[in-house]
Amino acid sequence: MSLLKGLNLGYQIDDISILKGIDIEVKAGEMVGLIGPNGAGKSTLLRLLTCVEKPSLGDILYDDINVNQVSPEERAKRIGYLVQGAKAYWPFSVEKTIGLGRIPHQKWWQHGSSEDEEKIQRAMEITETLAYRNRIVSTLSGGEQTLVMLARIFATDPQIIFADEPVAALDPYHQLHVMEILRNHSRDDQASVVVLHDLSLAARFCDKLYIINHGELFGSGTPDEIMTADNIAEVYGVKSKIVCDVEGVSVTPISRLGEHHP
Repeated sequence: MSLLKGLNLGYQIDDISILKGIDIEVKAGEMVGLIGPNGAGKSTLLRLLTCVEKPSLGDILYDDINVNQVSPEERAKRIGYLVQGAKAYWPFSVEKTIGLGRIPHQKWWQHGSSEDEEKIQRAMEITETLAYRNRIVSTLSGGEQTLVMLARIFATDPQIIFADEPVAALDPYHQLHVMEILRNHSRDDQASVVVLHDLSLAARFCDKLYIINHGELFGSGTPDEIMTADNIAEVYGVKSKIVCDVEGVSVTPISRLGEHHP
């Protein structure tokens, strides 16, 4: 079942084309990875898919319904968006910060319900943030804050989670933890779309990969179809070692290739 489609998406700023001709589909049960070099347009594509920005060209469909026909309130319930480097700057407790994820489900006059409390509790359990529920969120480490912001998304109970470089600047333990959380979310009628620079994590955890290069779709497919030495050389300008085993595909960059400029 298709949850999301982007059809011939384009985005321009002052007549400069940032994205052009992008087709993308996210199906139920999938974790989709967006990969490509810096400045390729990955984050811009994510902002289009989450309706933070409007495409200059093309259409976005949720359940085959044009997103323009879906109310902002319904979109807020349906999707969660973890921005790159997400941090909290307000002096709220962890639990209260996570509770903000319930706002799309509440009317302005309502107080928290038992369902809200259950969703918040569950979000803390999923992200393993219960131990510091009473801490002020701005006092936490970067990795801990990322988990809190991810928990706030889970409290919303979204169908699709979009995450822009969620493992950037995290240690290996927290990288794996975040990827496992997103992978576990991508079951049944739910999905995740993740921008990643770590090719091995992308290959290991994602069901489908889209390579964006110079604002265009270079290729899409399963990790073993996309993670080839030729593709990586052409897009990233590096020689790489690729290993396929029972745990999946791993990619190790070896050396730069001349004066290639992705």
